Amino acid sequence: MKIVVTDGYCANPGDLSWKEIEKFGHLTIHERTPLTQIPERCIDADIVITNKSPFRKELLVQLPKLRLITVLATGYNIIDVIAAREKNIAVCNVPGYATASVAQHCFALMLELTNQIGMHSQSVTSGEWQKNPDWSYTKKPLQELAGKILGIVGLGRIGEQVAVIGKTFGMRVIYNSRSDKSKPEYEYKKLSEVFEESDIISLHCPLTPENEGFVNSALLSTMKKSALLINTARGQLINEIDLKNSLQNDVIAGAGLDVLSQEPPANGNPLIGTKNCIITPHNAWMSVEARSRVLEITSKNIEAFLAGNPINVVN
Repeated sequence: MKIVVTDGYCANPGDLSWKEIEKFGHLTIHERTPLTQIPERCIDADIVITNKSPFRKELLVQLPKLRLITVLATGYNIIDVIAAREKNIAVCNVPGYATASVAQHCFALMLELTNQIGMHSQSVTSGEWQKNPDWSYTKKPLQELAGKILGIVGLGRIGEQVAVIGKTFGMRVIYNSRSDKSKPEYEYKKLSEVFEESDIISLHCPLTPENEGFVNSALLSTMKKSALLINTARGQLINEIDLKNSLQNDVIAGAGLDVLSQEPPANGNPLIGTKNCIITPHNAWMSVEARSRVLEITSKNIEAFLAGNPINVVN
């Protein structure tokens, strides 16, 4: 049994172990694989483990031995699942592994925007406190989350965890979701109402052809001038030029983003360096605990497949 990891570095940069997967066969681990080298590296593989290396129809036909692709993530849009099914290749993902980590990151972004921890720490480091005539000061007004309206777009696992934490902070939670409109502990609203009423909006919806770029100038213009936008879902949900213009022209007060439309971003990405815009490098999922769960569930995916009872199959 030959198992190939095409791009294992982000999930395991060396602080975790692959030993639970090694027991299933001969394991070859590549930290990264250029697109042009995927066919040669996977040509004899029975099982492929991928994070972001894409497997489209034209590649799958070049891999005659392949029987299982297991993705080191929840999203599996990098795989042509229809073509895989036609070739009798099972595709598995890792659901729910980063719910706590991503929700925590959402609030890290919110708290940075409301409490300005980084700005004030840098102010102290640069000597401003020593030179200040008062014992206490702020560079920008600070805000409490308590009493604010938290609008969630997409109430799946992560969205609901964000809602739970929001309520713990004393926030009123409203939401819009295509799949679930019956959560009595929260208030369901039309999408337009969520954007109009919220003090903070957090995006947790999957990317679809219908919602690509839906956060545009028209929708942003309906938000409160004091409102914040958080996105830990997919960068393509936001029209980045429109968000840049909204931030520069004070249409909204700030944005906290863990994702961009292109990753890594190209030089000249419109949002990098824009005022009141905090960007982290798509690492909300990367806690040690979450990455450990990725490897654990991937091992279980392989074990179940080999036993003839596959789990987490998406095709």
